[in-house]
Amino acid sequence: MGKFKKNKTSVTLKNIPLDQQLSEPTNFKNRQKVRNRQEDDDKFVDSGLSKKILDQARKQKEELEDEVFEQKINKTLGDELSDEEEELTDGLHIKEEDFYDNIEINEDDEKALEKFMNRNPVPRLTLADIINEKITEKQTEIQSQFSEKDSVHLQNLDARVRAMYEGVRDVLAKYRAGKIPKAFKIVPKLRNWEQILYITEPLNWSAAAVYMATRIFASNLKEKMAQRYYNLVLLPRIRDDIAEYKRLNFHLYQALRKALYKPGAFMKGIILPLCESGTCTLREAVIIGSVIQKNSIPMLHSAAALLKIAEMDYNGANSIFLRILYDKKYALPYRVVDASVFHFLRFEREKRELPVLWHQALLTFVQRYKSDISSEQKEALLGLLRHQSHPTITPEIRRELQNAKCRDIETSEPLSMET
Repeated sequence: MGKFKKNKTSVTLKNIPLDQQLSEPTNFKNRQKVRNRQEDDDKFVDSGLSKKILDQARKQKEELEDEVFEQKINKTLGDELSDEEEELTDGLHIKEEDFYDNIEINEDDEKALEKFMNRNPVPRLTLADIINEKITEKQTEIQSQFSEKDSVHLQNLDARVRAMYEGVRDVLAKYRAGKIPKAFKIVPKLRNWEQILYITEPLNWSAAAVYMATRIFASNLKEKMAQRYYNLVLLPRIRDDIAEYKRLNFHLYQALRKALYKPGAFMKGIILPLCESGTCTLREAVIIGSVIQKNSIPMLHSAAALLKIAEMDYNGANSIFLRILYDKKYALPYRVVDASVFHFLRFEREKRELPVLWHQALLTFVQRYKSDISSEQKEALLGLLRHQSHPTITPEIRRELQNAKCRDIETSEPLSMET
């Protein structure tokens, strides 16, 4: 077997002068490749490509979060479920306790809350009512101010467009999993999106379609428009589902979680209208409140909601939302704390028996914000307890108040002159 021969070219190049090495065509080609490679490495990704990369990364992150959540569900459930508990959703077997706590509604609590419900509730607006109202407004506007060519033509849709979205309607009614029609994805970008949405008949969408639609609208609509979608589509569907099945479908619960992507719209489109309706049931408040309890919400949005709920006419279910928001331990502005105190003091002369939920809300408020109330408010709350009491909760509230160090006492301490 012969010896391995070294590459003479590589050996002899070491002894060749530099100017001759540079003049070699082979080395020139090698240098040119290196230079080209360096130039390629120095290129930066343009802004358009960067945006696409970030968009894809965001979408992948959302999909990954959903997959992780679904894996947790599968791991928790196991393989055995009763026919009454299981529900087929995207190939997952789920049950109620996997997305909100089991709800055991006390009949006495329900009866106590019914005493505070609005006996003459305002009829709930539907999407059809809004569309008809807009059409009427537009017709009046056309007749009084503008020519017909400048109008939006809410009432005159192209027949092909209507036919296309009627097809989308049929898909969404049977949707279980997979891709959503592209025609539906562009709806949030349309000027007359409410009219297009009305054609798809949201009340007949499957629960999975409601979830996907909420993802699309929460991501692409501005807060004011998202609020309208939440109020006109999502909230009525959720209330109807709870009323019919005494529980909330998994996909609808997930839709509520996605709606929190825009917390301001969530509060204005779901929580506040629900409280203002005067017809919110104990079951609805507990289920929807669990979404607030288990997810992070910016303080400003929660503080604004607390202020509005504290000032509105009382509905027994409102105490649930107040207690949940108090229990998130925000550093609330004094204005919100004062409004909460006045909310409870309004019931000093209330003749009706207050529900346990009211006393629980007061206890939570005192536990979290006893150092943020003034001395006068402290005395007023102690006086309130003499008129409204609960055998087990009121003694705890009184103990918290008696041990409270009020905000005006803290600020009235003399400053030290030491330097």
